[in-house]
Amino acid sequence: MANNLVLEKKRMKSFDVAIIGSGPSGASAAFELAKSGISTVIIEKEILPRYKTCGGGLVFRGRKKMPFDVSSVVEREFYEVDTYFANTPLKFTTNRDQPIVSMIMRDAFDSLIVEKSKEKGVVLLQNHKVLNISFGDIQTIHTSEGDVQAKFIIAGDGALSPVSKMVGWEETRTIIPALEYEVEVSAADFERLSKNVRFDVDVIPLGYGWCFPKKNHLSIGVGAFVKSKQKIDLKKIYAEYLKILGINEIISEEAHGFVIPVSPRTDTFVKKNVFLIGDSAGFADPITAEGISNSILSGVLAAQSIAESKLDSARAAQLYQEKLENSLLPEIRTGVILAKFFYEKKSLRNLFLKKYGQVLANAMTDVFMGDRTYPKDYKASIRRKIKEIIF
Repeated sequence: MANNLVLEKKRMKSFDVAIIGSGPSGASAAFELAKSGISTVIIEKEILPRYKTCGGGLVFRGRKKMPFDVSSVVEREFYEVDTYFANTPLKFTTNRDQPIVSMIMRDAFDSLIVEKSKEKGVVLLQNHKVLNISFGDIQTIHTSEGDVQAKFIIAGDGALSPVSKMVGWEETRTIIPALEYEVEVSAADFERLSKNVRFDVDVIPLGYGWCFPKKNHLSIGVGAFVKSKQKIDLKKIYAEYLKILGINEIISEEAHGFVIPVSPRTDTFVKKNVFLIGDSAGFADPITAEGISNSILSGVLAAQSIAESKLDSARAAQLYQEKLENSLLPEIRTGVILAKFFYEKKSLRNLFLKKYGQVLANAMTDVFMGDRTYPKDYKASIRRKIKEIIF
């Protein structure tokens, strides 16, 4: 009887795939794997639901690809977006028939995906902090609550990604700082600011500020989306941004500093049967730093690669790279270069925007909607339009 209990315990701790991190990328990977009948465990260091620092703007390209309805965790939907450019009269508004941005709180959103995964048979191990990994044909993940074994590991453990360090990845992503506050304001200010999603480019050097209305509060933040050589005082800029928004009375506010990888790793995304997804891989949009939609997609691609390979390690790694090259990576690499032009060439950009700003705003919204990607021939297009403006 005792031997049977030991065997049962070992069986319950052994899986085909272990996913570290229960965010949108990891939970979506788990859901996709479970659909294929692959035994999967999610290893999460916290107890769900847990607060997660994030603007919480789910763009439509991410929402429409969700395999189930997420409306139960959507706090607000916005069909109109305003973009301002500091110290200029430039302002552009875009409208769509579908919600451009759906506002979520990550504790509820992440928990929903995890629960949907559990319904498919995924095991959730909460309060399990990963301490180390022993690599081999079968990986042994040493956690604060005991060992877990799996052939494959998917690392969805965020921008800091302790797992990538354990595996031996060098840091090749561009990682930038951001500061966000969950802010409760007066009823009058909330009514005024809760009508639209708002972006304010250049309120911070090489970046923008955002005001995202949630159910009964505002998520307000600032971030520099191209790495600056100078130290930026985010708190000071945030205080100045509140003045731009016309907020004078703060009822309550809670600050959260975080970092965002805005360029992908350059030295592969699979090592030792560990697959990097989401922020651990550097898949946030380089221009907007929106990361949820690409995180979800990368998790699905990693899961599909493992399933289609029939658990063959070499084939799974090859498939994942191919899928990334055919979808996410070309757009992100183009976005990295476009971001440098957008944020670093401010005078030239504003000259460009005076003539083509609404066209550009509509194109960016099309990216949010999933109706287009960043153009591969952007250099020729920008050069041609600049010549038209100057000459």
